[in-house]
Amino acid sequence: MNKTLLAIDIGSANITAVIARNNLDYKINILGTGSYKSDGINKGVISNIEVASKCIKEAVLLAKRNTTEQIDSTVVSISGAYTKGIRSSGSVNIPNGLITENEINQVLQMALYNATIIPEYEVVHVIPIFFKIDDSADVENPLNMNGSRLEVSVFVVTAKKTALTNVQSALKIAGISVNNFVLDSYATAISVLDEQQKKFGATVINIGATTTEFICYKGTSVIYNGFIPVGSNHITNDLSVMLHTPPIAAEKIKTEYGDLLKTNEELANKKVRTPRIGDEKNSSEVSLEHVQTIIHARVEEVLSLVRNNLKKSGIHENLGTGIVITGGMSKLEGIKELATLVFDNLPVKISNPINIKNGYMSFEDPKMATIVGLLLYSLEPNRNFELDSNKNLIKKVKIEEAPQRIEEPISTPTQKAKPIEKEEKIKSEEYIIKGDPNTTILPTISKDKKGKGMSKFWNVITEWF
Repeated sequence: MNKTLLAIDIGSANITAVIARNNLDYKINILGTGSYKSDGINKGVISNIEVASKCIKEAVLLAKRNTTEQIDSTVVSISGAYTKGIRSSGSVNIPNGLITENEINQVLQMALYNATIIPEYEVVHVIPIFFKIDDSADVENPLNMNGSRLEVSVFVVTAKKTALTNVQSALKIAGISVNNFVLDSYATAISVLDEQQKKFGATVINIGATTTEFICYKGTSVIYNGFIPVGSNHITNDLSVMLHTPPIAAEKIKTEYGDLLKTNEELANKKVRTPRIGDEKNSSEVSLEHVQTIIHARVEEVLSLVRNNLKKSGIHENLGTGIVITGGMSKLEGIKELATLVFDNLPVKISNPINIKNGYMSFEDPKMATIVGLLLYSLEPNRNFELDSNKNLIKKVKIEEAPQRIEEPISTPTQKAKPIEKEEKIKSEEYIIKGDPNTTILPTISKDKKGKGMSKFWNVITEWF
């Protein structure tokens, strides 16, 4: 039976809700979408259940405005802020020699049983890294194969029970019952990686408003995930503190002048006029070279933290096809070039999620990567098996039966969709920022200059944030 799904991405900047279901050809049909500004959520963690619940409820109500379909199941993203990944393995005998879904479920359950899970943590995913049948080489999909013994190596994602309970409580207050949790970075990777990138290995970095989450794929399986509590909003905070200007003006400077490709020569004598905190009737001039230094330092810090985390974990040497960057900060000009240097000339790609066409909103935006991944995780046929957050086996359609990925228009919604509202512009009537609109910021990116002279700057910044 075709069930209607409610997918909710609980982000630090926005909460996005989408109602969808598969049609008879397994194409995803979007029935409604809603987005509402987040509150009560700090760096991926719920800090105020009542406030967060209200925001979730508003996003869901917006998604429901154009459909009368009853929700059958709900899938919700969870932040990597409170997750841990561990490895485990398991094996079972095959009495009749034929491997069915029952044996695959048994061996995954055995691997979960063998895993050393911290008592205050709960299982979210059990993802196979590889299967083995008898003494054979690694097997991607053992279904319907013959053998006497099936083995599996798995990557287990666990999350703090208290954090999951807080999410469930916020949803319950909003009148929503959650059926499944999906790791934020896992959903993001599903939406931006192609099969070749998954097979040969790639690391997806999702840089959001206040968090950066990353996940590593190899051999079509997850092998590592990580989290850093820093995002694009920290650039705004840095500019506000260092330029002594209100956050609203700092955000406008970031969006209008943020560019990591402009050189010092191009920025020579370029200035921007900004209001001052506490004395907003007066303004002061700031050089764009100084502005670009602040932005460059924070972006470089975020990328360096990810690189160091990967090196410490031993994953850095197995990144395969390279780095894929998505999320709101991926829109910053020059981030690809800077990331290439930070990651020792590995290939870097800026990627948008698959665009599931519909009459409500465009999903072809890096900010939509997680919500698209939730839809694909729940509704798209896939040849891999895994255990979900309820420890149930996710059954997949065979390769030859799986339809093409969703790239065509869907059916007409039950009601006429309201026009998509553009992102609310920053109200800058009181904050007039003057300067060359074509001028952008950043010194020439070079390994020799990278990070020099910034240690004192970061000592000041880290004391503030």
